[in-house]
Amino acid sequence: AMTGNANSILAARIAYVLNLKGPAMQLDTACSSSLVAMHLARQILVSDEADLMLVGGVTLYLSESSYAKMDGAGMLSPTGRCHTFDQGADGFVPGEGVGAVLLKRLDKARADGDRILGVIKGTAINQDGRTNGITAPSAQSQTALEISLYRRFGIDPETLTYVEAHGTGTKLGDPIEVKALTDAFRAFTPRKQFCGLGSVKTNIGHTSAAAGVASL
Repeated sequence: AMTGNANSILAARIAYVLNLKGPAMQLDTACSSSLVAMHLARQILVSDEADLMLVGGVTLYLSESSYAKMDGAGMLSPTGRCHTFDQGADGFVPGEGVGAVLLKRLDKARADGDRILGVIKGTAINQDGRTNGITAPSAQSQTALEISLYRRFGIDPETLTYVEAHGTGTKLGDPIEVKALTDAFRAFTPRKQFCGLGSVKTNIGHTSAAAGVASL
């Protein structure tokens, strides 16, 4: 019961079953957990500490208590839909999910003849600091992070055709995210209406700790 319910054992159990010898850790940064894990995994690969990294996230609601707490906090949509970036946005819908991706350095993947499904050009993380509430996002922090990432990895936002957003379908978070993206893009280009914006949560709900890998 002790080891079976210890968060640290979650990642260690996978390493144990698959006989993996590289860094193995469980991270909890709420909704961004699996993307923060991806950021760290990328750094480990770049520094050549491991040949492969398995990154994922999982959320299961095994009792009604989580729903009751989210409802009590006014987070859930009374209409039962995630109306992301819509005037009808009234909260999110919880979803269950599990997802995982296998990461490898591009040069090694090419040398080994792997089937490459996508390339991560760069990742970055930061923190909001003090906002108008601990669960409230910061447009300034998001903008700063995006601009920093675009410049560091030589990405021109004008070349982007789609952005997969967090997009929970809330009146607080969605406008902040749009403003942050708009301000970040404006630092590079005055063009408008050339990049699509969406969120997988409108299809499968908000999968919390699995939301990042689901978006990917």
